[in-house]
Amino acid sequence: MMYITLNDGNKMPAIGLGTFMMQPVDAEEAVYQAIKAGYRLIDTANGYMNESAVGRGIKKSGITREDIFIESKLWPTVYTRETAVDEMLARLGVDYVDLLLLHQPAGDYIAGYKAMEKAVKEGKAKSIGLSNFEGEPLEEILKVCEIKPAVIQVEAHPYYPQNALKARIAADDIHIQAWYPLGHGDKSLIEEPVFAKLGAKYGKSPAQIILRWHVQTGNIVIPGSKNPAHIADNANIFDFELTDNEIAKIAANAVLRYVRAMNNSLDSNVETLYQLCDGRVEALEFVIKDAGRIVGVPLRDIQLKDQVIIAAIIRGRKVIIPGGADSIVTGDR
Repeated sequence: MMYITLNDGNKMPAIGLGTFMMQPVDAEEAVYQAIKAGYRLIDTANGYMNESAVGRGIKKSGITREDIFIESKLWPTVYTRETAVDEMLARLGVDYVDLLLLHQPAGDYIAGYKAMEKAVKEGKAKSIGLSNFEGEPLEEILKVCEIKPAVIQVEAHPYYPQNALKARIAADDIHIQAWYPLGHGDKSLIEEPVFAKLGAKYGKSPAQIILRWHVQTGNIVIPGSKNPAHIADNANIFDFELTDNEIAKIAANAVLRYVRAMNNSLDSNVETLYQLCDGRVEALEFVIKDAGRIVGVPLRDIQLKDQVIIAAIIRGRKVIIPGGADSIVTGDR
């Protein structure tokens, strides 16, 4: 098992079991199976309504408390409840959690964060962090906190790598934890040819390649599954390593996928594309319909209405967008 050292000095497993959307009976068994398979991180939340079941699964495994990393989240309705942390610990059947998060930037989250800081001082939580906090709510917490968040749990995967957020929190050494690390059940992510090719090279499934991409790019992951075989497979990612070039190909593939989608819809979601590019794409080549070809336009200057992107300039190399300009016959394609 690979461990990440957090900004408070505590160590956290790089992969764990997520229990979102699991009924209590399923969560209890999944936790038991995960621990049997070598997992040492279990993620739950007040809002999942399965904390007690998670606690039973841990107890059933026979593992000592010190050898398991337990993570839970406070729901906004209890941010100001003085007994919220004690009630959570009672449901889990433990004296402390290893990581405690605020689940959503709603309600009085400043008071909620102060309550978590108090829990750290009282020995009821070892580390604290945030879930789904970005932008202004995150900035508010960073301005007033006495103890910095160690982890921010957000959506992250190769289609949405959270480059901008990573850049913002790097100075504070805050780690991203990816919920839905394999995407929102998006088959197109799993079925991307780049993952199949890398899987064939390393003898791994596309899902294992994606999870390996996460941990190599610094993310902590909590894939969820009730299937014992899938649970075991998800953790079997530490016997190989992707090369820098392979990680770059995955990044480029994500950019091209968004460009294709944007061409199809003519959306003006340049910010999403810009975040994906994050220095990897210097410019795009595109045509304005009926007005000729424009080359090397800086990403921030792009307006997508009535334009079709035909190529991305990635680290000095042109990558053609499949289907991006079928009717264009010009230049060095």
